[in-house]
Amino acid sequence: MRLQEFVTVLVRDPRIKKEDSWHSHIDYEIFIHTNSMCFTRKTSCVRRRFREFVWLRQRLQSNAALIQLPELPARTPFFNTNNPQHVDQRRQGLQQFLQKILQNPLLLSDSRLHLFVQTQLNPEDIEACVSGHTKYSVEDAIHEFACLKRRFPVEDEGRKKENYADSDSESSSSGLGHSSDDNISHGCKGSTDTVPEEP
Repeated sequence: MRLQEFVTVLVRDPRIKKEDSWHSHIDYEIFIHTNSMCFTRKTSCVRRRFREFVWLRQRLQSNAALIQLPELPARTPFFNTNNPQHVDQRRQGLQQFLQKILQNPLLLSDSRLHLFVQTQLNPEDIEACVSGHTKYSVEDAIHEFACLKRRFPVEDEGRKKENYADSDSESSSSGLGHSSDDNISHGCKGSTDTVPEEP
């Protein structure tokens, strides 16, 4: 008897990452556990910020124009990184978005989605990898960086930093577990610099 396929996705462990003295953003851990043949790795965890979710939705929509994609949590000028209720509402909305996306077989055929949830490549590098402009294939990237302890190797040191759609920087001086170390903020769970997971 064949086992039924499942995909479990959790968005959890919000952390504040300081950008400078006045600005910070929150990123979230995406945890995947699955037995689906669609996935290269059966377990992975990466960290993503809100504007990366915005980019993903835009790219998926442009590649599957006839599909009505689920909405992301609304962007609000009143979002407060120090308000646990605001943060958790956004976390829940991002998790619901991914749960719906990962149930759609057509969207699961998009390599960008797999690189988004199973590697720490930024959107610019995801596009380069999908387009075949890196020495790493999609499968190679997922095998190497499904639970990221370090950044994906930069092939062009002079490449400009992320300049893709939308900014989600928010002013904050204290709150949910700050992390200025890039490796920690983009690694898997395990740092003491975290907030307790909401029930």
